[in-house]
Amino acid sequence: MFGSKKVEGDKVRSLGKLSFLEVDMHNHLLPGIDDGSPSVDESLDLIKGLNGFGFQNFICTPHIMDGVHPNNKSTINEAYKSLSEALSQKGSKTKIFAAAEHMIDDGIVPLIAKDNLCVMPGGYVLIEMSYLAESKALFQTILDIHNLGYKPILAHPERYNYYHYNFDMYKQIKDAGCLLQLNLLSISRYYGTEVKVAALTMLKSGMYDFVGTDLHHQKHLAALQDVVAKYPIRDLLRTCNILNPSLLNHLSKDASIAAG
Repeated sequence: MFGSKKVEGDKVRSLGKLSFLEVDMHNHLLPGIDDGSPSVDESLDLIKGLNGFGFQNFICTPHIMDGVHPNNKSTINEAYKSLSEALSQKGSKTKIFAAAEHMIDDGIVPLIAKDNLCVMPGGYVLIEMSYLAESKALFQTILDIHNLGYKPILAHPERYNYYHYNFDMYKQIKDAGCLLQLNLLSISRYYGTEVKVAALTMLKSGMYDFVGTDLHHQKHLAALQDVVAKYPIRDLLRTCNILNPSLLNHLSKDASIAAG
């Protein structure tokens, strides 16, 4: 009973507290195509939970990862359509847009060569690296994305352990023209103390440009309720020029990835 009361209390204390961000620009809500939501019903349940924080707009970013999550515009669009239709049938005011989180691996090379990346509203491209080792192609990928006329965003830089003792790398990445996105759970110890320290240090240094939930499942949702209830997130973000609200200007009525 005590645990149940705690969860309910966290829900009450977290209601609407993230509405100032306007858009959750990194999540795994599209059903059945990566390690995120496995079904439309689960996606709807996760979205309902995120609505409670004040989010009504979502840029869905399933993994594109060579040999693990071999997604493309077609597979992502199919998942987008199934979730969009389910939201419409429920009369939901939630709006979703389909993009992707691109792993910097061999698979991203032909996508860049053919200008076939899954681009966010506003011309942003979300990229990530392995947690095990830095990608040697990071700076070339940043340059290549810029040369296509897009703006790269590096997902959750605080989670790359190999940078924790080389903090200057974050500055080099920013100087190369890459924006940085914070995972909200990183300000707690959800991913470990070192990740929390890195996130808070980067916040104090004003290095973040975007914020995302990176929500995959119910465990993330429960942890996020705890974080939003306990941490002064809006105050922590004041040191950074967070661009999430600007994404609203780019959201279109037809929120699917362009065919091709």
